[in-house]
Amino acid sequence: MHAGSIKQDRGFWRYALVTIPLILGLGLLSGWLSNSGYGNAWFDSVAKPEAMPPGWTFGAVWTTLYILLGISLALILQQPNSSTRRTALILFGSQMVLNFLWSPVFFGMHQTRLGLAIILVMLVLTIATTFWFARLNKAAAWLLVPYMVWLSFASILNYEIIRLNPTA
Repeated sequence: MHAGSIKQDRGFWRYALVTIPLILGLGLLSGWLSNSGYGNAWFDSVAKPEAMPPGWTFGAVWTTLYILLGISLALILQQPNSSTRRTALILFGSQMVLNFLWSPVFFGMHQTRLGLAIILVMLVLTIATTFWFARLNKAAAWLLVPYMVWLSFASILNYEIIRLNPTA
């Protein structure tokens, strides 16, 4: 191992020790403030699609995804400053803002259609982010793939809740 890779590893960990807890904490806060998931009286009362996973799945999946997002972001933050890096970070930040808005809109305000619009834009921004991340660090891009898959599945669930509960 040469000195350059040691310095790069330290740079990664310096960022990861901030990005992972930050993303996890903001995700937890968003969910807590909006009383997301099972246990929310409104959500418990709506008809759910057959594909709806059990409640514990969401906590496990989102924890894993937020950790992957934090690692991915740390890999990009350690890259040299450039216009590509700036664009990638703007895209990442934009989709994360929407991510943290979705729970309050869907669970807190019961705005299922707006929630669907948000998650679809979030998915498009995440796809764009993945392509920009790939220009800087392939691993950072691949770490976003499970998130895109989950967002796709969550979009379907959101749509199905609208379909099953047209007045919800």
